[in-house]
Amino acid sequence: MLAPERRTRADIFAAVAIAVTLVVAAIVVWARADVTGTDSVTASSPAPTVTAATQLPATLGELWHAADGASSRALTSGNVAVTGDDGTVSGRDPVTGKQLWWYRRDMPLCAVESQFGAVIATYRDQRGCSQTTMLEADTGERRVARSSYMDNEIRVSGDSTYLLALGPDRLEMWRSDLVRTLEYGYVDAPVNPNTQPRTGCTLHSAASSSSRLAVLERCPADPSARLTVLNPAPKESTNPEEHGSRVLTAPGADSPEVRVIAVSDTKIAVYYPPTPATATGLAQPARIAVHDGTGNETAVYPLAAPWNERTTTVTRLGSAIYVFTGDSLIALSAGALQPGWTVRGALGTPALMAGRLLVPVADGLLAVDTANGETVARIPIQRTDYRGDTISTAVLGSTVFERRGGQLYALS
Repeated sequence: MLAPERRTRADIFAAVAIAVTLVVAAIVVWARADVTGTDSVTASSPAPTVTAATQLPATLGELWHAADGASSRALTSGNVAVTGDDGTVSGRDPVTGKQLWWYRRDMPLCAVESQFGAVIATYRDQRGCSQTTMLEADTGERRVARSSYMDNEIRVSGDSTYLLALGPDRLEMWRSDLVRTLEYGYVDAPVNPNTQPRTGCTLHSAASSSSRLAVLERCPADPSARLTVLNPAPKESTNPEEHGSRVLTAPGADSPEVRVIAVSDTKIAVYYPPTPATATGLAQPARIAVHDGTGNETAVYPLAAPWNERTTTVTRLGSAIYVFTGDSLIALSAGALQPGWTVRGALGTPALMAGRLLVPVADGLLAVDTANGETVARIPIQRTDYRGDTISTAVLGSTVFERRGGQLYALS
């Protein structure tokens, strides 16, 4: 019969060393875990329901303002106003500005957007702007989250069906549960190689609808910009499905200012800057070229003046599309994307209130008829600390919001 094994002093030391190593490893994992750098405070009860305004205000005065450096536009969602600044996303009472909930992480805040009755916050870690969380608008409760390799700078936008996260090297489309429906461009660690149609391209601009994603990209072998039309939700998210892809040959196609403006289910609008006369052709004005769902050009509409590349912003309100060009607001028809009426002297993007379109101008807001752009009222505002920044407008109930200069201002 074998003698029973006995623990030696070396065995005890080894066991202690292993235990200490495990404890240290657990502490390191905990310290690096996302939850340790997150502060999430939800509302004690859902935000009170806000009733839509039935008439326009005669005048507007400032109620409150808050830092909003991470957002790209004035945001509301559900029954709250939304701000994003210095790693913190907040849902605020629209009248008082009080924080009803907040979500804070010790990471840079890349983007904040609203859609699906939720707030979408994207943060940057060592993999780029890869950490995205969807928060319930009225309570701040976390719905879902996702993590994936992304560029260090991205822009998140929505088309009411999908979210588009666009960077210079890659883009992703997300559905309402943040599940990725498409990745396009650079792939960090592809599961299946050679699934992307091209490599080494820079993505300059993109826009989406429920059935089309249009990407304007510059690829090493192409002499000018390439317009690629994709299915936003192919069978496999890692295997893009193209409806068409072609190198643009119109004058100005090689300019860095050419960009995708808007996408409907059947049309794509592309902006071209003006071009001078050449030995082979006449000078061309700034214009919008409309392409069909496969990328073929079908119509061209000259513009009265070129757009400001730095400030041009597209706003979708329901099925209507509006383009702020830097000094004017142009309405595009919902299906054909044809330019319609124009409001000159605009300072930014519009919002709907009591059936009218509110357009920011130098001395306040113009209320215009959405059918023809005619002014039906002028609402005066005395803006504090306004320094010529582009103004993004939003409305929640009877409160009007203006985002400018990295601040969100509530007016009533």
